This record gives sequence, C-alpha cells and structure tokens, in this order.
Amino acid sequence: MTTEYEPIPLPDYEELTPAEMQRRADAFLAVMRRRHTVRDFADRPVPLALIERCIAVAATAPSGANHQPWHFVVVGDAARKARIRSAAEEEERAFYAGKAGAEWLAALRPLGTDPDKPFLETAPWLICIFGARSSASADGVIRKNYFVPESVSIATGLLIAALHQAGLATLTHTPSPMGFLNEICGRPKEEKPYILLVTGYPAADATIPRHATEKKSLAEICTVFS
Repeated sequence: MTTEYEPIPLPDYEELTPAEMQRRADAFLAVMRRRHTVRDFADRPVPLALIERCIAVAATAPSGANHQPWHFVVVGDAARKARIRSAAEEEERAFYAGKAGAEWLAALRPLGTDPDKPFLETAPWLICIFGARSSASADGVIRKNYFVPESVSIATGLLIAALHQAGLATLTHTPSPMGFLNEICGRPKEEKPYILLVTGYPAADATIPRHATEKKSLAEICTVFS
C-alpha cells in the first residue's frame, strides 16, 4: 500500500457524448426501477462465482482513506443458515413483542413483516456484511479505519445494484443486535455486522407490499442550485 501521495494519470476513463451519457443514465434508471425488495425466495441454486463477481463490484466502492473496511461472508450451507435464522428470529421476536416501540411497529405494518424469517433458509445465499474499526491494509499493516458505516453502506449499495443487474432478487435484513453473526461467521469481535443481505431467485408466487411501490418524486428528494 502506498503511504505517501503519488499521483498517477487517471486510468480507464472513457468520455462519452452528452447523448450517450443521457442514454446510459436512462437505461440504468429503467433497470433499477425493476428492483424490488423480496421476502419470498426460491430455493433454486445460484452459482457461487456469480455472487463473488458481484462482491467484486462492491469492492470498487470508495472508502475512507481507501482502507476498504468491509468484509463479506457468503453463507450457503444449510446448517449455518439454520443457525442464523434461529438467532435472528430470537431477536425479531423480542423486537415485535415491544422492543421496537409502537411507532416503529406501526410504520412496519404496511410492509406486512413479522418475526418469522423463512427466507434465511430458503434463499441459496446469505451475505453477511461486516465493517471493521481497524484492519490490515494491502501492505499487511493494521491501521485505523475511517468513515466505516458510510464506506460499508456505499459498498452495500453497489452490491445490491450488481446482484439486481445479474438477475437476482435481494433483501436487506437487519435484526438488532446482530452480534450472533460474528460467532456464526467466525469474524473477530472488532468487526461490526451491518447488514444481512439475502439473495437468490424470487419465488414463482413472490409478492411485494403495495406500500413498497410508493416512491417520493424527484422534486421531493432533490434540490438544485444551478
């Protein structure tokens, strides 16, 4: 790892015409508008190589000081998935029994969620996404990491987009707390589990809540000073 500033020419950049830029942006928007969070998964197998290639996309994300503080644990074996489901549902039962509070539970009602998480065993792959407060850099030296939640979140967004582009459905599952993932996945206590990403093919009879299709308009989420 380079520890001193050493500028190099910008690699790989391809300048496009304004028309092509707009075409690509429109095409990508059309693709991403077909992305939906799914809770009904098929048990059809998905090649591990495909999952690994999508994680390689996530690894291109920017990160604080380029320390890349993420680690992705890919779980496909049935026994480990069953352990994750059991631990997650234990936390979820407490959550829905009142730990969440009335306001939060009311906000979730239009989504139809409950403590039962069968998708954690049905889906072919679970991707447990961890962030580290410190980790080894490319040169093997342990260094403090910066902007860890932000960096992990950006990488996760790229991973979701890559999985969708590859033809898979996803679900971001976040039982709280998620410390059980460290033990099940063999990760050190210094790492924090941020997201349990479920991925695979949607079930033939998969549904989504109508509420999930209600998106804010561009005018509501974007302010422009030109």
